[in-house]
Order: sequence, then structure tokens, then C-alpha cells
Amino acid sequence: MDNMKLKYLERMAELYPTIAKASTEIINLQAILNLPKGTEHFLTDIHGEYEAFSHVLKNGSGSVRRKIDTVFGHTMSRQDKKSLATLIYYPREKMNLIKKQEHDRKEWYKITLYRLIEVCKKTASKYTRSKVRKALPKDFAYVIEELITERPDITDKESYYEQIIHTIIAIGRAEEFIIALAELIQRLVVDHLHILGDIYDRGPGSHQIMDKLENYHSLDIQWGNHDVVWMGAAVGQACCVATVVRICARYANLDILEDGYGINLLPLATFALTYYKDDPCICFKIKGHNTLNPVEQDLNMKMHKAISIIQFKLEGQLLMRRREFGMADRALLDDIDYTEGTITLNRKTYKLMDNHFPTIDPDNPYELSKEEKEVVERLIFAFVNCEKLQRHMQLLLKKGSMYKIYNRNLLYHGCIPLNEDGTFKEIQVYDKVYKGKELYDVLETYVRKAFVAVDEREKEKGKDILWFIWSSPSSPLFGKDKMATFERYFLAEEETHKENKNAYYKFLEDEAVADRILQEFHVTGECTHIVNGHVPVHHGAGESPIKCGGKLLIIDGGFSRAYQKETGIAGYTLIYNSWGMILAAHEPFTSAADAISKESDILSDSILVKRTVKRKTVGETDIGMKLKERIAELEELLAAYRDGLLIEKS
Repeated sequence: MDNMKLKYLERMAELYPTIAKASTEIINLQAILNLPKGTEHFLTDIHGEYEAFSHVLKNGSGSVRRKIDTVFGHTMSRQDKKSLATLIYYPREKMNLIKKQEHDRKEWYKITLYRLIEVCKKTASKYTRSKVRKALPKDFAYVIEELITERPDITDKESYYEQIIHTIIAIGRAEEFIIALAELIQRLVVDHLHILGDIYDRGPGSHQIMDKLENYHSLDIQWGNHDVVWMGAAVGQACCVATVVRICARYANLDILEDGYGINLLPLATFALTYYKDDPCICFKIKGHNTLNPVEQDLNMKMHKAISIIQFKLEGQLLMRRREFGMADRALLDDIDYTEGTITLNRKTYKLMDNHFPTIDPDNPYELSKEEKEVVERLIFAFVNCEKLQRHMQLLLKKGSMYKIYNRNLLYHGCIPLNEDGTFKEIQVYDKVYKGKELYDVLETYVRKAFVAVDEREKEKGKDILWFIWSSPSSPLFGKDKMATFERYFLAEEETHKENKNAYYKFLEDEAVADRILQEFHVTGECTHIVNGHVPVHHGAGESPIKCGGKLLIIDGGFSRAYQKETGIAGYTLIYNSWGMILAAHEPFTSAADAISKESDILSDSILVKRTVKRKTVGETDIGMKLKERIAELEELLAAYRDGLLIEKS
């Protein structure tokens, strides 16, 4: 045995100092390998829809209902199952309603506790006792463990469990115990959560979603372009700051910045009222479902226009500074004839719907006015120094990445840039050219440099690449030939609004291309898939999210209300459990209040993507591979003890 190996085994011996301890650990790990695979839950393009997101998280995309059906079958009515499911999702709120309706509250507590214990037993059965124990709420950990664990030493089990439940009710702890059981079921029904990007923008609750994810037990995030632009704002990249504020204004979500993150927008409001006081700003109307009173709406539209003009100026400066981005054609302010109120694009002249630009100097259109500079500086300071925002961005850095390979599934938000013939497109990133996996890897490196690089030049490159990822035709998270923000505001002609998608989207049904992508990212073996977000699937028009015979799953179905008229549904989610993959197409979520009072769940059409004949075990997962490696190392440690190379320590 070489010295390096022996040194490694000596380190292991510090953890397992005897043959007995090493042997016990092998037995424990081997037992885990034979447990059923944990349930994975995939969500994407949440876009600030906190209530719908929270509900889907609580019900595990139908996993809770499936557990209830498995446990009770035909022995419980459909209505009682709905009531039990609602109680699991919203235990405290549901009990407040039930207390007003139930005459025999003690009997209801007793029946409910027995039912929840049975669901809890089923949910916990696929995990080790150690893992379940870690998930138990501290106040009731011992009692819950007693109730959900088989005790062979108890002769009269029924009497034993009944006495525990009787005591819980008698001492007035039934409600808190019900809440603890319900939250434990929510916690155990999903083993790991995947978020495939775009947590931010459009909806009003992005900050609340991030708060919830901060405390989630097992999570990974694949960044979306909307997440990346917020990351850019958090590190003070000026174009990203302006973009984030503009999108919040466009969807009447400035409350996210002011109330959610404590960012002071008074300087922008004051500036907007000064320079756009008599401007109706009709091109800057609110989108989405948020409503404002007339005074608020007028101010919102003025702020919306003010920050948009600032954004276009800042982007023009960036594109001239970063010629290597190859996007000089998207600097549009010097294409405007300010006297005629027209703009020339691709040799064609268009009339602008809004020709009031009080802060633009036609001779130097990208220069910020003194007041605009002050607004930008104060906004940047507020973003960079917002503790809560920085904490949320650190979560994105810690749990996030450009892509993820997990249990032979390749997860990413956008696309793999392709040429028209289906080959990987070469993209220039600063002074080098990359494609495929290398492109994703180098972009991720620069994202992290924006936050942690010591070299200021590299840090600035990282900051600017965040904007590049947000809007460049070469960005795999954007995947279109242009971001037609200016055209959509100022031009009536829809031909100018068109954003052509990368060739990737032409090959969604080409199995050879899917195989090439999987091979490029070294995802091999049987039962491999690409799971993809970003572009909504038009369910209402008959489009299927399942492509390439099941190898590619596009699970953005319109979580955002802004897309639901277009898609016909309120999003897809994916469940991958020990029996296979289930894709759920959700109907729009009304409200948590309706879910509690009317016991209305999100109605979902489940599509079976893949079912296995034999239940998949932990041993067949990525975690299983690591456990097998650990077992092999422990077996080497045992051999070293038995060959006299290492001495046991008492």
C-alpha cells in the first residue's frame, strides 16, 4: 500500500478507530442503499408568484394527496381526504375554521391525530430513522418518533398509542401537535427541490419566495436570466440596477424594492416628477395584475419612463465600452431623429409613439444628466448595501449554478446555443471562444468573480457579464437575437417587437441533438433526461412539454400570471420519485384563503413520463454512488486493521 493511501486511511481511522465502528458504518450505509429513492420536486419560472409557489411546495405537486390515497384508499371519503390534505397544507389556518364548526372538538382531535400519524408513518418509511429524527420538530421529537416507529417490545400497542394521544389532548397540546405533524409531512414528502430559474420579476412576491427557500431543507437552483439580472444589481452593475427597477415599475411591483428590500426610491420619484411632470407617459402603462389608484399609477408611469431612459443610456455606455460583446447595434438612442421624432432601424424609418426626451442631449444621447447620475449612484448604493438582498443573492450563489447534473438528469434554465445545422455555436466571452458545456462553465466562473474576485478588473468583467447573460443574443439563458425592450415601448409596428429564438428551439424534437447535448455534459447511461425551463409551453394550443420521446422535458408552463392567457395553464411541475417521473399541469391558483375555506387544491392533470417496473433505490442515485465509494473505503480500512497496517484505538 502506497504512503498516500495509508495516510488517507489513517485519517479515516480517526473517525472509525475500531473494527467494530468501521463495520457498523458499512452495515448502516449498505442499509441506506436499499431504501427507496427520495422524491425530487422540479419547479421553474416562478416569477414572484409566492402564493402559488407556496401552495405547490406544501402539496408537493400532488405528492401529499397521493400519500393520503395510498394510506386510506377507499376507507375514507373523497371529502374527508380533501379536508385532511388542506389541514396538512395550512394546519393553523384550517384549525381556526374547524374550531368554529366542530361541536366535539376532542373527538375531532383524536381522529385527526390518528390520520396524520398514519400519513406520517407512510411518508417517513422511505427514510432512515436518523434522517427522520433530524427532521422532527424539537418540541415533539420524542413523542412523534414513538408514534411513527414500530415498537416490538410493546405488547398492547393500541393501548400504548391511545394513551399518548389521550395525554396530548388532555394537556391542551393537540393543536400544536397537529401543526407539527402537518409540517413534518410537508418536509418529508419531498426529499430534494430543484428550482430551474427565474424566481424574480413580474409577480409581487419574489422576496418572500427567497425567504422561504432560505429555510428549505435540500435545494439547488439553476439561475435564470431574471435571477442573474438581480445578481448584477446586487453587485452594483448599473445597467442591471436600472433594469431591475424598470421591470418592477412595469409590473407595479415597486413595493418589492421599497417594502421587501428597503430600497429608497424617493430620489427616482422626485426626479421623475420634476422632468416628466406634464408628460402622460402613455407608453409606460402597467402590465400584469397589480392595480394602483390613479395618483399612484401616474407616479408609477413617470418613474417607469424615467428609469427606462436611464437604462437605455447606461446600456449604450456599456456596449461602447464592451465592444467585444458584439451588441453595438442595440445602442439605439443615436439612431433617433429627435427633431422628426423618428428612428431608423435596419434602413427603415419608424415614427416614435413618444417623442418627449427632456434629459437626452441629441449630440451626446448616452450621457447621463447630473440629476440622472445622482439617481443612479443612490440606487447602486442602496442595492449594494441592502443586507436582505445580499443574503438572498448569497443563497443564489451557494445553492445555484448555470446548470446541474443530478441523478442522470441535466438541468438548465435556457438553451444550449446551436447553429442552424444543430452543432454547438461558438460564443466569444471576452478574449476567447467557447461552446456547449465550456460556455456554461466560463459564464458561471465570471458570475462568481463578480462577487468574490480580488482583482478589480476581473470583478468588473464579472459584473458586466451578468448583464451579458441577461440580454445578449449569445447568452444561453436568454436565447433570442435581441431584447426588444425599446421597440416595445416606442414603436407600434409589431415587426420590430419580434425576438427570434436561437436554433436550439428548432431541434426540440430531434433526438440526435438531445443525445449530443447529454454527451457534451457527460450525462451517460440509461434513463437520462434534459429538464429545461425558460420558454413557456403552450398547453392550451396542444403543445406537449415532453420532447424527444421523453428525453427532453420543458417544464415552464406559465407559473407567472402574465403568461397564463398565452399558455392556458399555471405552470408545470415535475416529480421524480422511486417509481418514475410524473409531470403535473396546474390550473391557476386562486388564493390561499380559497384553499383553506373551500378546500380547493390546485387542480392538476398528471402525465406519467416514465414508470419503472422495479422501485428505484438510493443505491441507483448519485448519493448511492458516493455511499458505495465510502463503503469501499471503509472496507479498505477494515483490511488495513486486519493486516496489521493500522492499530485499533480504544
